[in-house]
Amino acid sequence: MLTIATVNVNGIRAAWRKGMPAWLAEREPDVVLLQEVRAPDEMLPDFFDPDTWDLAHQASELKGRAGVAIASRLAMQAVRIGLGEGATNTGRWVEADVALPDGELLTVASVYIHSGEVGTPKQDDKYAFLDLATQRLAELADGRRVVVGGDFNVAHREVDIKNWKGNLKSAGFLPEERAYLDRWFESGWTDLGRALGGDGPGPYTWWSNRGKAFDNDAGWRIDYQIATDPLASRAVEATVDRAPAWDQRWSDHAPLVVTYEL
Repeated sequence: MLTIATVNVNGIRAAWRKGMPAWLAEREPDVVLLQEVRAPDEMLPDFFDPDTWDLAHQASELKGRAGVAIASRLAMQAVRIGLGEGATNTGRWVEADVALPDGELLTVASVYIHSGEVGTPKQDDKYAFLDLATQRLAELADGRRVVVGGDFNVAHREVDIKNWKGNLKSAGFLPEERAYLDRWFESGWTDLGRALGGDGPGPYTWWSNRGKAFDNDAGWRIDYQIATDPLASRAVEATVDRAPAWDQRWSDHAPLVVTYEL
């Protein structure tokens, strides 16, 4: 069995202080995909002991922003960092090939797609990065075992957002954004959170800190693990580790954990 978790930590230092180590010890994932790490390269070993974990990380050139990482108990054979150029694209994509117990390689990627903002350059940056991601996903879908996980900042369907009617013109639920996910899933990638998580609504993975969104479960499903067919066929369970109460969260996102039977 192989367990892969993805989570937007909303700042690794804050998440660690608020209780992430207890979750990590209880869950014991083999691979953790992290987004919004917001820390320099040299700080990551402070949280993931290099004697236990192989690490790959891309910090953002914009201080205090973004940052993606992979922590793997399985040995990394190769690491590839980044898509595209420019400060707005850094800290958003990192890949690693890890060695499975059977000797085969598994490619994992941690991804943090821009949140966007309608009518601003932030939305242009988001579409540009979605184009880059689409190109890379096509390259990765060559028969290998691949899982791409992270905060995509797009809710795919109406069942993936509680207040979908009120967000039809909002970044994160625009038809143009959702069309990218349509293309990915139609080209052979499987959305494991939905495939194994039921028909919905939810389970959601992110809740605004405004109002009582968490208490009312008024969330968005924007965190994904998507896999190529050779790996998707081995996925047996997907769980959102939603905290029991608002004050017990260590991030505004909940981890998405998928178990694979290899």
